[in-house]
Amino acid sequence: MILEEKPDAEGEGEDSARLQAAGSVLKRCDPLAQTQHSWLQSQRTRIYQQIAKELRMRTGAENLYRATSNNQVRETVALELSYVNSNLQLLKEELEGLSSMADPEQPKGEGVTVPMIPLGLKETKELDWATSLKELISGHFGEDDATYETEIMELESLRQAMRTPSRDEAGLQLLEAYYSQLCFLDMRFFSSARSPGLLFQWYDSLTGVPAQQRALAFEKGSVLFNIGALHTQIGACQDRSCPEGAHRAAQAFQRAAGAFSLLRENFSHAPSPDMSTACLSTLEQLMAAQAQECIFEGLSLPAPATPHNCLAQEAAQVAAEYRLVHRAMAQPPVQDYVPPSWTTLVHVKTEHFHALAHYHAAMALCDSSSEDKLPTHEQAFQSPQSPESHGPPLPQQPEERRKLAKAHLKRAILGQEEALRLHALCRVLRTVDLLQAVVAQALQHSLAKYSELEREDDFFEAAEAPDIQPKTHQKLAVRPSSLSQMKVADIFHRLGPLSVFSTKNRWQLVGPVHMARGEGGFGFTLRGDSPVLIAAVVPGGPAAAAGLKEGDYIVSVNAQPCKWWKHAEVVAQLRAAGEGGVSLQVVSLLPSPEPRGTGDHRPGLLGPGGLLKSQRECGFETPAPMHASTLHLLGWSRKAKWCKTGGRLQPSAGGDSGTCP
Repeated sequence: MILEEKPDAEGEGEDSARLQAAGSVLKRCDPLAQTQHSWLQSQRTRIYQQIAKELRMRTGAENLYRATSNNQVRETVALELSYVNSNLQLLKEELEGLSSMADPEQPKGEGVTVPMIPLGLKETKELDWATSLKELISGHFGEDDATYETEIMELESLRQAMRTPSRDEAGLQLLEAYYSQLCFLDMRFFSSARSPGLLFQWYDSLTGVPAQQRALAFEKGSVLFNIGALHTQIGACQDRSCPEGAHRAAQAFQRAAGAFSLLRENFSHAPSPDMSTACLSTLEQLMAAQAQECIFEGLSLPAPATPHNCLAQEAAQVAAEYRLVHRAMAQPPVQDYVPPSWTTLVHVKTEHFHALAHYHAAMALCDSSSEDKLPTHEQAFQSPQSPESHGPPLPQQPEERRKLAKAHLKRAILGQEEALRLHALCRVLRTVDLLQAVVAQALQHSLAKYSELEREDDFFEAAEAPDIQPKTHQKLAVRPSSLSQMKVADIFHRLGPLSVFSTKNRWQLVGPVHMARGEGGFGFTLRGDSPVLIAAVVPGGPAAAAGLKEGDYIVSVNAQPCKWWKHAEVVAQLRAAGEGGVSLQVVSLLPSPEPRGTGDHRPGLLGPGGLLKSQRECGFETPAPMHASTLHLLGWSRKAKWCKTGGRLQPSAGGDSGTCP
């Protein structure tokens, strides 16, 4: 390298400019931020590598699980799949935690709250909708499948996106939008006569064991399960140290309980353990208990202060609900699927909140004076079987209240020590420092209050403190799913209204036929909307001569598709026809391949077999005619009501009708 000498003045000027430029760059960059960014990037790389390794292990175990017929080998592989699934869930939670660290707008709570139990999402493999749907569109619907590339791509993109939803409202809307499209697909493409030959495969959320079915109901149920699981994740990541965060968390867990309740009541013959009736019932109870815990946390915040006697009953209510959850988790077959750490955590919370109930009862006795109304405090000891009769009468004298408060504090200390013992026995929970900190903090408060009430002349222990009767002043209601409020357009609405154009019906395309206006008009009567029906044909008229029949549906007027047109629009086009006449294309319904009964034949929401009562009872309606792009969040309108007349589908008498001039 050849160094070129420069005059001193010139070199000093360039060095000064270079130093100023370097200084300005250093001012703009933050070394600490760059170091943190590099650390986050390296951590993400490490987690992605571990996830890839776990996925390879799962693929190998899954192949062995399917190939072997030895029950002992299958049990061993199922155990390995459960272990791999747990690792994957932990890695994804760790990755989500790194993302939240990089988000400066995420709220950071200063309070210490008990950790919650979120559910992992069910995973699925890629699905080829295109081949099966194109075959149905060309074979059954008689249309060019190449013109529906956009719709098929939109459906596949939606399914691909819902596999990894974000942990927020946008992720919920994504899952709900795909679920709504599944309902439309069920009504249009799936029937006992003809359905796409698709195999839906999902992994169990708790065990990781793969399950597969050809029924679309399995796909719907799995998506609905993920909606509930995503609600649990949203609730678990809320900052519950403030009233707004505790309220949001309670609502999220209530919605999760509602999703699992809807799935339990309407889904049957589950191929995976996490969707069995017993498991869904346990998950519903767990989410209701966690929502009740959030309500207690909101009430126990410093401002506004809630009376201790009310907090005692609220804590007893939480403990009672967790006790039911622990009892359900300890029973087969749920105990074989639920992670043991969940069962231990629920047991720890049962003891913890039972101890908190006694602590707040003691605080209520210490804070009350002789002028307070004792029945207010006696309500905490009232028997639920006989509301008019109270438990043991509360003492009137301050000294007796002090002794009773000590008895409650003694039970609180014993309960919190038991909670810490259970926490120490579980290897997984020992790594959760936050849980130990919460219970230990509560124990320190109880010990401090007990020492404050302790006196040197206490030679006799007080009698056993009575139990606190559970009661809540904010009754928990399982929130129904928000699916009924979801406004979604049918992606394949161009195929026509679902009342006619689905695999449940067969039809024949007639035309185009050309008709000239006669002296009495075209010789037929029209009725209904979307599509417009030929209600009657005048014998000997132009329509009869062209081969049109009663019960035909008009699908094209002068080469313009009119499947979604209203009655008035079709009539206006016919009236505008000049001396050259009009060209019509109609479809004639053929005998249905499915036997028709007299009951309600509205398609079920989760699939055949009465898995859900009907689409209308769950808030779903057929989309309105659309002449614009089929975006996801377009409004729906009420479909025309239909009845049967003469073996043909016809609109009800309330629709528009009239003879075409």
